[in-house]
Amino acid sequence: MESRVIHLLLIDGEPDAEDLADRLRGPGFSVEWCRATAQGRAAALSGKHDVIVCDIGLADSAGLDLLRDLKEAVPRLPVICLSRSTDSASAIETIKAGAYDFFIKPAEVAEVAGAAIKAFEDARRTSQPVEIGEVYPEQDTIVGRSREMREIYKQLGRISAQPVTVLIRGETGTGKELIARAIFQHGHRAHKPFVAVNCAAIPEALLESELFGHEKGAFTGADRVRIGRFEQAHGGTLFLDEIGDLDSALQVKLLRVLQEKVIQRIGSSREIPVDVRVIAATHRNLEQMVRVGEFREDLFYRLNVASLVIPPLRERREDIPLLIDYFLRRYGGEFRFETPSIAPRAVEFLARQDWPGNIRQLQNVIRRALLLSRGYTIGWQDCRAILEESESAALEAPSLRELVRLTLTRVIEGELEAALPELEQTFERELFGQAIARSGGNQAKAARWLGISRLTLREKLRAYGIHPGE
Repeated sequence: MESRVIHLLLIDGEPDAEDLADRLRGPGFSVEWCRATAQGRAAALSGKHDVIVCDIGLADSAGLDLLRDLKEAVPRLPVICLSRSTDSASAIETIKAGAYDFFIKPAEVAEVAGAAIKAFEDARRTSQPVEIGEVYPEQDTIVGRSREMREIYKQLGRISAQPVTVLIRGETGTGKELIARAIFQHGHRAHKPFVAVNCAAIPEALLESELFGHEKGAFTGADRVRIGRFEQAHGGTLFLDEIGDLDSALQVKLLRVLQEKVIQRIGSSREIPVDVRVIAATHRNLEQMVRVGEFREDLFYRLNVASLVIPPLRERREDIPLLIDYFLRRYGGEFRFETPSIAPRAVEFLARQDWPGNIRQLQNVIRRALLLSRGYTIGWQDCRAILEESESAALEAPSLRELVRLTLTRVIEGELEAALPELEQTFERELFGQAIARSGGNQAKAARWLGISRLTLREKLRAYGIHPGE
């Protein structure tokens, strides 16, 4: 999130509301407090606030009526609701009426502040226009005139108009979330919420609660009701990034939501209807995962009703100069360079690269080059230096050929008895270490990636002294 103040409006007439307002004030937050409903409604409609926190049990007006009024007048203004009611039905009705989140009083300040930050980020992501085919320095833009991108634009037009589940596929850094937002903004739910969840970025143990929510007492630490992302996206669109990282149990639950359009919070047997359009994305080969039993075939077909495959940057090199120009304008304004420029030879050099990190990598290179140039023309040497620096990290360790040569030399010189056991241990230690690190400590996921059992993985991690719990 950008470093800026979130302007929060608290509408609450209860005696403890002033204390809540005071405790919410701090770095990153500006808080206005209104006791009366009429005063709060007027303040909320002024357009000066990023997030509303509202007590739906207001004495001088029906809280749900106020919520509905605000959502009708300003659909994309997130409203977080508070209530003393512990009835599950209250949370369901509040979310159905358009609330972004719901907390039972007395609410934890940290939870309300965290929800406000998430709401602000989601609202900003929703309202930031995704322009197609043109370059606007201050807007997110899908840039490209190549044949491959013209085909993507046609598919966007067809898919956006249809109320179907969409699967977006492409390598890391190709702009899958930007495509998802374009589908949302040009679709039939553009006036409703857009909620994004990166399934790979949230620990597996927490992801179920993140998606479906939980009831008070559902597990240790669940001291209040939590609204999940499906409920937050009710009536709108839920973007599930890196869907290929879902474990088998969550795949079953997601399939049920897509089939029956209901969810169950953790710790509850009550079914909650949800009306959500799902857009999923992945860089993984789901067909291969289906073949080896890592991804449910029925879920794959449910998600793959409409599909978009985003081409890697190396397959649309003619778009690279356009992207360079776009990032120059965008970051030139951010760094306050009036006329950022790049030498033609630098553009030619960048267009010849393979860009394994795709658009995200090119974006980072241009941003760093602008910083290094200090407003002067970017030369091809600047770009080469940045690329070489980023590649050097991968080259710090010796290559496999060099590692074998060095190990054999140690054997020949009598320093080691045999090369193969040493190389096997070196390889395994690095492989298992990287797998457990990239899985965030999730042993089931790491074992699945390596094609071994969890027991074998655990034994190897302990043998090499890299078990995360020890």
